[in-house]
Amino acid sequence: MAGVAAATHLAKHGVRVTVIDRNDYLQFQPLLYQVATSQLPAEDVARPLQTLFADSPTVTVVQAEVTGADLQRRVVHTSQGDIGPADHLVVAAGSTANFFGTPGAAEHSFPLYSVVDAERLRRQLSGELRRVCLPAGAEQTAASRSADEAAAADPADRPVASQDQTTVVIVGGGPTGVETAGAVGELVDALVREGRLAGSAKVQLVDHGHALLKPFTQESQQYALAKLQKIGVDVEFGLAVTGVQADGVTLSDGSTRPAHTVVWGGGVSAPPVVANLGAPTGHGGRIDVAADLSVPGFPGVWAIGDVANIPDTHDQERAAGADSPPGHPPTLPQLGSVAVQSGEAVAHNIRAVLKGKGTEPFAYRDKGIMAMIGRNAAVAEVGRHRHEIHGPVAFIAWLGLHAMLLSGVHSRVDAFLQWANGYVHKDRAARLELDGQPDRIAWDDDSADRPTIDA
Repeated sequence: MAGVAAATHLAKHGVRVTVIDRNDYLQFQPLLYQVATSQLPAEDVARPLQTLFADSPTVTVVQAEVTGADLQRRVVHTSQGDIGPADHLVVAAGSTANFFGTPGAAEHSFPLYSVVDAERLRRQLSGELRRVCLPAGAEQTAASRSADEAAAADPADRPVASQDQTTVVIVGGGPTGVETAGAVGELVDALVREGRLAGSAKVQLVDHGHALLKPFTQESQQYALAKLQKIGVDVEFGLAVTGVQADGVTLSDGSTRPAHTVVWGGGVSAPPVVANLGAPTGHGGRIDVAADLSVPGFPGVWAIGDVANIPDTHDQERAAGADSPPGHPPTLPQLGSVAVQSGEAVAHNIRAVLKGKGTEPFAYRDKGIMAMIGRNAAVAEVGRHRHEIHGPVAFIAWLGLHAMLLSGVHSRVDAFLQWANGYVHKDRAARLELDGQPDRIAWDDDSADRPTIDA
């Protein structure tokens, strides 16, 4: 998101830009959990780069794996050969899951930081739920027969309860963990209400801290906890996951929990390629940048978005409470809004340098934070002073903001229609998880508007 924002801004002013990515699309990370739980098709959160820059003749898109870079010469090494030297090199490589050296986590857990991650998790959840659910048409609900009728029915006509069970353990109580727990919890709750669950399904969230949604206020944290518990999510605090196995997890107190699916929402770090660049790195393996987003010691090199430790110098009140290691200056969080704004800011500074002018420090405009918990349940803290909104109003605000941020009119319309359908038919996602996945509208005027997602 940071790189595309920078390229888009530069292209508007006629600057020649080469965008390099191993994928042919831009992914919208805040909605990945909805892909994983069959609420949105993967194509709606991945916008083809060629489509994004179709009206930008000065932008060239290269699909290649970046293997390294020579920051002194501003040359990028890729699977298709070297690209450069460039007048300016912007590193916007995003982030990847940080397993903190936890044994088995990389092999046996499902991170949720890319479209491919989301699609893999969707297939895993779908397979597990099918294993413990009755086939379509075999369910017994209050709508089809009363409890007395069910009790009096011939035993041979009753569905046989399965002894199978499935447990989903979600690691981390941040926005990714909470939103995923809420979505999966609602899936299971819907299957129970529909009578589709023959075995048992459990959703557990484990966090080493003592509250959900750490950046939020205590009131928002308590609201999120109550909503998760209401739909049957078991939340355990004060425990870290110290090991992940194919059939469970080991916790910091020495106990174990059975788990058929482990979702890793424990944090992010810079991608491995950053370690080989020779740039100064700090917390999370991210590149330490100056206030104007330049990389110290490398003229003409910049780092933005999740890959950078961006100093938080604008709001001292927020900076004082930032989650930074001892001895390190406060830095901005890895958020989509930070990514987009830093991309626009670095483009402004590059243009200034090209004109022989000085650069400006990046001043983040904090518009607030949001997290979705479930149907009619969300938390939002708006503005620098964190005005709190909970419940249906925050739910609607979350939907509107994220639809607006999606790239492309088609993706926005698709998302609104999917959300509206899901709201009216509140058990729709559970049925899709068992029987298929949501389809994208076949837009007649843009048949090429489909990313290549290989899961």
